[in-house]
Amino acid sequence: MSKLRILYVASEINPFLQTSAVADFVRKLPQAMQERGMEIRILVPRFGLINERKNRLHEVVRLSGINIAVGEEEKPLVIKVASIPNAKLQVYFIDNEDYFHRKSVFFDKENNFYADNDERAIFFCKGVLETVKKLGWAPDIVHCNDWMTSLIPLYLKTTYKNDPLFLNTKSVFTIYNNAFAHQFNDDLLDKVKMMDISDNMLENLKTADFGGFIKTGAQYADAVIRAEEDCSESLNQLLEEIEKKSTVSTIEKGDNFLDSYFNLYNELVG
Repeated sequence: MSKLRILYVASEINPFLQTSAVADFVRKLPQAMQERGMEIRILVPRFGLINERKNRLHEVVRLSGINIAVGEEEKPLVIKVASIPNAKLQVYFIDNEDYFHRKSVFFDKENNFYADNDERAIFFCKGVLETVKKLGWAPDIVHCNDWMTSLIPLYLKTTYKNDPLFLNTKSVFTIYNNAFAHQFNDDLLDKVKMMDISDNMLENLKTADFGGFIKTGAQYADAVIRAEEDCSESLNQLLEEIEKKSTVSTIEKGDNFLDSYFNLYNELVG
């Protein structure tokens, strides 16, 4: 039996960047799955807080050079790579000067949410899938973590569904307690749209807020996971709404935590 191929996509990973529970989760789980015989790839944004020299990032020229459309504009995609110390894991970084060369993640120095965080997420999600195509590596499962990755399950079920690399790919979407209050502009849907995506497919995204992104990820993912038991009241309400249409699983951190994910991946691939 060939090795299961798992692609992990997230906004951050230890030790390169840690602002939330996402970073630890995406550090531990891929290594554990690799130790269980799975083949792993990890993709995250190259936020400006990540020190390239200290972390020994270098550009992968053969993967860079694609332009990614976000609305009317096309932005160049740069791919960098680094290894996690003390682990046989490589991390690929999605980079672009306009979107990621800021010394903060989602909020500026005055704690204002960046108005173009929607574009940064769209660029990242499209960039991930185009990078995987360039790698020529067909993932069995794409495990998406947090709102910034929530468009990938949609794109896998629509624009990329007939691509040979993604024909049999399943997606997992994990929801975290990282809500924001910002509402994006009305042109969000136009920017998100790609080939084979109609307006009614983006119904959940019409609110143009955190809930819209989360609901869209849950709508198109093959499995939906709640990452943390202690959620805000607003997130609990959101999860209740999602549970009316999707099954949301809670995998508690305990003795069987890693085994539960191992079993989930194998069940999805069937």
